Amino acid sequence: MSLNLPEVVSLLERRGQNQYGMEAINQLEHALQCAHLAEQAGETTETVVASLLHDLGHLLAAEREGVKENNTDQDDLHQYMALPFLRGLFTDAVLEPIRLHVDAKRYLCLIEPSYWASLSPASKHSLEQQGGVFNEAEGQAFMLQPFAAEAVRLRRYDDLAKVPAKVVPGLDHYAESLRQVAL
Repeated sequence: MSLNLPEVVSLLERRGQNQYGMEAINQLEHALQCAHLAEQAGETTETVVASLLHDLGHLLAAEREGVKENNTDQDDLHQYMALPFLRGLFTDAVLEPIRLHVDAKRYLCLIEPSYWASLSPASKHSLEQQGGVFNEAEGQAFMLQPFAAEAVRLRRYDDLAKVPAKVVPGLDHYAESLRQVAL
């Protein structure tokens, strides 16, 4: 069930051309912008790779269902979908920020009153489908998990990685990073 690196890259290349939800960019543009932001911030290679792959579950869902675009009418649980396919390939330092990036949005809405207002309409829509804003107990429990801080930073890159026609390094730029953190 686990993917290998060439299969991950192929999936990004093939399905990455699909529109990124209701945003004005495609999946691959979003992934590359997110990874670039993480890299610019000086994140670990694991966090850069997690940023690149955080929405791989959307691509796997599209692959499985044979659809051209994401279904934005329901939560596809994409943060979990990719994990079985990546588990044999990467450590928890890559996998856990991916798993936690949706909950990080719920957490940020709790701790920063202005965060909700900064979200795109598409991100607000998906937040409601993903359970809404955490309550205090949920927020505290979230931050106690390993890699929660990395997931919060990844979430911030995710939110900023929606710029149409933004020039960033291509997928080949991250090939060495992928190899470096692969098991």
